[in-house]
Amino acid sequence: MMSRSTTDRVRMGVMGCADIAWRKTLPAMLAEPAIQVTAIASRDRGKAAVFADRFSGAAVEGYQALLDRDDVDAVYLPLPARLHAEWIERSLAAGKHVLVEKPMTDSRPATERLVELARARQLVLLENFMFLYHSQHSAVRKLVADGAIGELRAFSSAFTIPPKPVGDIRYQQKVGGGAFLDFGGYPIRAALQFLGGDLRIVGAMFRRDPRHDVVMSGHVLLCTSDGIAAQLSFGMEHSYRNSYSLAGSTGRIMLDRVFTPPETYQPVLRIERQDHREEFVLPVDHQFANVVREFARAVLDGDDLRAQQEWTLQQADLMDRVREAALVVDI
Repeated sequence: MMSRSTTDRVRMGVMGCADIAWRKTLPAMLAEPAIQVTAIASRDRGKAAVFADRFSGAAVEGYQALLDRDDVDAVYLPLPARLHAEWIERSLAAGKHVLVEKPMTDSRPATERLVELARARQLVLLENFMFLYHSQHSAVRKLVADGAIGELRAFSSAFTIPPKPVGDIRYQQKVGGGAFLDFGGYPIRAALQFLGGDLRIVGAMFRRDPRHDVVMSGHVLLCTSDGIAAQLSFGMEHSYRNSYSLAGSTGRIMLDRVFTPPETYQPVLRIERQDHREEFVLPVDHQFANVVREFARAVLDGDDLRAQQEWTLQQADLMDRVREAALVVDI
């Protein structure tokens, strides 16, 4: 049976005290009138208390204890990537709606099983690929559709960061799963959004750290059935890059800060043609506020999220195929 608030607000429980929750998602939830944070859980009660002091709600020790609460309609799940599948399933089994940080799981079969479970139980399950909810990408799509760069010929994107501190969960194979799961999904999802789901794998190369058995970085080449290429890079051993570009028959569109723009940031969209260059300053937008609002609407008003779930499934499938095809080089 669907878990539903008796008020016009979603009573949200938070499973895990992650940095992304502290910096971005919980402040957005606190500002959203349709969401009330009622409980925050951690394996360490002291850590849960620190979060609860700032964001309200009860501090809860243990994730299952969160699911046992009657004042929780939905769960926000920012746990490490390879813990997602288990706790999404437990949350759905407990009758809770779920907003989960990307990736939903580490494979297509696991993702499909959970989507089917959520649909069968009439519960909302949404993957928080937050960049999709920023209006800058709609502006790019409109320019492409209006022929601003002619016929689309190629897409490229990169999301790379400097090395993380020793002990970071991304260096833990059984928990974080490495750079491909964490960062590789961004340029892959962007390619899907602009080129569609019919993407073939031309080649892929991963750099693996054998000490930790995790992928540190990589490059992927995809193409559509009519020969539009996508060149993608990801990693956590580089200088910071966070961008994409679309090349057409008459010009090129470039955009920076595409995946993690601050809510006060005004994106600058650049168009280059032969001997001409234009820049457009786009409006600020708050992608975290947008995604939590969409999740709340889906829970309270029954908004249909099947289209978003289908994209999540296509992403999981493509990432599985890239992983299987990749040449792995130990470093």
